Amino acid sequence: MQMKTKLILKPGQKGTKKLCEKYGPSLVCVRYRYDTTGNKRYKTVELIEEETEWTPPVKENAEPTDEIVGIRVGYKETKLQGRLKKEGAKWDPRKKVWVLGLAKAEKMELRDRIVVRDLSDDQGG
Repeated sequence: MQMKTKLILKPGQKGTKKLCEKYGPSLVCVRYRYDTTGNKRYKTVELIEEETEWTPPVKENAEPTDEIVGIRVGYKETKLQGRLKKEGAKWDPRKKVWVLGLAKAEKMELRDRIVVRDLSDDQGG
């Protein structure tokens, strides 16, 4: 059986009303899965079975989080933009800078291009 998930609905979205009534706040999501070999559609639900307190383990020798900085790059500096992308930098259209960790920026010898420091709070999504 080869099944592909084509649609995932969150509680409250169209198509979940009856399941929300049935499972209440335990409902996490509803999935529509398709069996391409058997020509069937399955509606599945994900439920919360149990809720307990949990504390994430503390990693020993964990490195401190790298400061996030903004790097100024000219519009036509496409080679540098490509290098930044390879290093995992993201373009911030609001600030018009490339966002990257300070350690990587220094490794790339871009310290003189840093124009915005500590963007870590702005990177929520």
